[in-house]
Amino acid sequence: MSKSYDPRMHSAEHILNQTMVRLFNSGRSFSAHIEKKKSKCDYHFSRNLTADELAVIENKVNEIILADMKVSEEFYTREEAQNFISLEKLPGDAGDKIRIIKIGDYDTCPCRGEHIKSTAEIGGFKIISSDFNEGVLRVRFKLADNDGE
Repeated sequence: MSKSYDPRMHSAEHILNQTMVRLFNSGRSFSAHIEKKKSKCDYHFSRNLTADELAVIENKVNEIILADMKVSEEFYTREEAQNFISLEKLPGDAGDKIRIIKIGDYDTCPCRGEHIKSTAEIGGFKIISSDFNEGVLRVRFKLADNDGE
């Protein structure tokens, strides 16, 4: 893992992705750059988000964080996992044992990254900005206590 890797930020990314799925049926990010200070996720989208939409996303992510949901891992065979979750983003060499990360009853996703044990460990989530270019919506975010706020 890189020295700037932060399990709290990575877990926040999972919550943001599920929030985008639920609010906009956008699918999870197709590209992400997750670092301790600030991060970004890219989504296939048709436009930029409004200030009101950004506020709704930020509020929902913070609501899930404050709910103190348990973050857990479970292992399934590829055959079992494909019955309840998309495995299309898994690399071909992922093997037959698939690690699934669950954030309460809010998000379920295959993942190999490190995570916190409860959403309450994440801290405040803040969207820094968003922009749209050629079918790609980029959302930049940080965690409030990562920079002294």
